[in-house]
Amino acid sequence: MSTEHVLDHRPESPVRARPRASASKVPEVTVCFWIVKVLTTGIGETASDLLAKVLGPIPAVGLGGLAFVAALVLRCTVRRYVAWIYWTAVVMVSVFGTMAADVLHVGLGVPYTLSAPLFLLALAAVFALRYARTLSIDTVRTRRREGFSWAAVLATFALGTAAGDLTASIGLGYLGSAVLFAVAIAVPALAHRGGVLGAVSAFWAAYVITRPLGASLADWMADPSGRGGLGWGLGPVTLSWTVAIVAFVAFLALSRRDGEAAV
Repeated sequence: MSTEHVLDHRPESPVRARPRASASKVPEVTVCFWIVKVLTTGIGETASDLLAKVLGPIPAVGLGGLAFVAALVLRCTVRRYVAWIYWTAVVMVSVFGTMAADVLHVGLGVPYTLSAPLFLLALAAVFALRYARTLSIDTVRTRRREGFSWAAVLATFALGTAAGDLTASIGLGYLGSAVLFAVAIAVPALAHRGGVLGAVSAFWAAYVITRPLGASLADWMADPSGRGGLGWGLGPVTLSWTVAIVAFVAFLALSRRDGEAAV
């Protein structure tokens, strides 16, 4: 699925119509993109829980926040897409986005039935501010647009975390939730292919759903067998998913199949 279509249909001035000389700061949306995206959502879930268990909730949030800011600062220092820098930032957003959702529920006692709509409103607000120009990630070539893009990404991770935990808590469990979201993620893809949903809308719908899909799979693998999981534990699942991410990102960097430019 491509996001070359934009939501801005206003006529462009001669200056705006000129081809951009700046390089894109995001990868091409390919099958590998979605695989790595799902992997980052899973590691965000288990790494967040593991850090909270080992360090305690408050130190874990502090460390996650610092890593999140550092990753985004590093991302903003480059003028083009670099695979390992981009996906490192996504992983840190995933970890911190999970912590943000967990803090509301565990720390402040906000139920998932309330936090999920709140994060949905936050995402809608970001999209509303961005709508005046375009929501297509293909146009992320400036720091301003990149800022909106990462704000949207953070909101999708927080929303997806709350949605996944909500479905798991109402009786579906992690495996049932994973099946539910695996089916749900096919809906925007089929709607786009059938011409019912635009490319940009389909992309962001799928982007949101990947979060609870990956998180539910990772939680199912880590949870004890007595609770319906595979019983692998938080540490082994986090490590194995990290290795998988590193392998995929290395492949993308070497093959440049996701649009990374040669140095």
